[in-house]
Amino acid sequence: MEKQAMLQDKVMVVTGAGGGIGRDIALALATEGARVVVNDIGAALGGEGRDAGPAQRVAAEIRQRGGQALVNTDSVASAEGAAAIIAGALQAFGQVDGVVNNAGILRDRIFHKMSEDEWDAVLKVHLYGAYYMSRAIAPHFKERMSGSLLHMTSTSGLIGNLGQANYAAAKLGVVALSKSIALDMQRFQVRSNCIAPFAWSRMTGSIPSQTEAEQARVEKIRQMTPAKIAPLAVFLLSDAARGVNGQVFCVRNNEIFLMSQPRPMRSVQRGQGWTPQTIAEHAMPALQASFVALDRSADVFSWDPV
Repeated sequence: MEKQAMLQDKVMVVTGAGGGIGRDIALALATEGARVVVNDIGAALGGEGRDAGPAQRVAAEIRQRGGQALVNTDSVASAEGAAAIIAGALQAFGQVDGVVNNAGILRDRIFHKMSEDEWDAVLKVHLYGAYYMSRAIAPHFKERMSGSLLHMTSTSGLIGNLGQANYAAAKLGVVALSKSIALDMQRFQVRSNCIAPFAWSRMTGSIPSQTEAEQARVEKIRQMTPAKIAPLAVFLLSDAARGVNGQVFCVRNNEIFLMSQPRPMRSVQRGQGWTPQTIAEHAMPALQASFVALDRSADVFSWDPV
């Protein structure tokens, strides 16, 4: 007996689906039976310009494989754009079952030299975009008493990275947003989860690679293709993941990680309370043993991929 596709007759919206991780997720969703809204404004990595070509090519590829796809080029960086994406999906397909918040840009700059525009532009697409899209679909999900949101976060937010204060802040903000949505919307059977993907794309292609160590690191990341991310995305958007909510996953090549949630690591208590001096003398020496080093060597990018 032929196994039914995991997303048969469902409708999925994927932002930033014109290339990279978004493209592979869109194709995988269609392969599993979903009708896909392929959203991409076709901008450069920094967010400049417009080109409908990338979204059109992915939609055409889905149709060539026998699937159904709708092209959308509205921007997630405004509430109006997000509303138009959802409205177009509902008009074309009558329902939406899942949204993948994948659209993103980069404006890398060392923190003390970063401009307000570089800060605002990145947060508008990543964090505001995830909020606008999630907010736009929330009434529909509530009415249907079902739905799944999937947000792309990053180890730049979970761990930190040089020259990416804007991107890191946005991506960690996306995690907090996802957790809050998960709590607020669980009564309506709506789920919200995150993936921190390890994959070679336009964004990781901007990683500096001047030294031998940097070149070796980049070469490892090249092995992690966007297609490796798609299976987990399909699962999290399917009914098979109905018990998964408010979680953060990483995918690195053939590995899937469940990331820890922030929890107290160690505590100190003093019956008579604390002064700055007693904190320095007693509290900090006890707590410092549990400090996590601020060191990119702790990043999973440095591990050998399986």
